[in-house]
Amino acid sequence: MMHISAAAKTAELPVKTVRYYADIGLVSAPERSVAGYRTYDESAVRKLVFVRRAREFGFSIDECRELLSLYEDQNRSSADVKRIATKRLEEIAEKQRELQSLHDELAHLVDACKGDERPDCPIIDGLGWVVASE
Repeated sequence: MMHISAAAKTAELPVKTVRYYADIGLVSAPERSVAGYRTYDESAVRKLVFVRRAREFGFSIDECRELLSLYEDQNRSSADVKRIATKRLEEIAEKQRELQSLHDELAHLVDACKGDERPDCPIIDGLGWVVASE
């Protein structure tokens, strides 16, 4: 058993985040020591690490809740896990396409700008350009 600060350090999370995850029921509320301190066992810390990693991949709190439920269910179907991960992978791919489009547009503006002493600037013009409403 370890106190919240040690559990947070082991899981590489801020103490405030560990408390939040317990408060919203994402991870089970920890036991309290006789002195009233929150204590975490190895299983609880593993779940905190699991949630941290899932959040790093961009899974929402609700998706983390579902994944954690599947993590704890030894009778789970891997198809359920794959469905959630596939959806997230598609979202990441869409975000990559959006970022690539932004990159290409900004690269074009940067290439078009002479970067000299004159006030003319395609970057400023491009950022201020608005599509007319129909």
